Amino acid sequence: MANSTIWWLIAGAAIVLELLSGTVYLLLLATGFAAAAIAAHVGAGTVAQLVVAALVGVGAVLAWYVVQRRRPGPPPTGSNRDVNLDIGEIIHIEAWNPDGTATVRYRGAQWTVVPRSGHAPATGEHRVVEVIGSRLVVEKT
Repeated sequence: MANSTIWWLIAGAAIVLELLSGTVYLLLLATGFAAAAIAAHVGAGTVAQLVVAALVGVGAVLAWYVVQRRRPGPPPTGSNRDVNLDIGEIIHIEAWNPDGTATVRYRGAQWTVVPRSGHAPATGEHRVVEVIGSRLVVEKT
């Protein structure tokens, strides 16, 4: 069996394992294996194929790592609209309690509402900016 065929089989196996595991790293290593297969097609020796596989595969993983480190992380779960669909919704507050909370009926249930830190309690329309347990953190719209 030719070296290029072996490299293509290894690349295919890495892709299958990546699909089963859900990570991108095996896919990046598979690019290194595919590069080694191409090197075998052009007539490079076994050592050159190994070096190409290592350089391309590890280089792709390191490049991915650097890109991911520079990307900002997602917001905390309590204030992430992708996780909690209440974020951004508008509620109406009629009155605030002396302790700085309010009680509103929202989505068929009673909720305790607190103002976002640094914002004074005021009546009227408010936007939900965070959910902490059973409390809605709001700011005036």
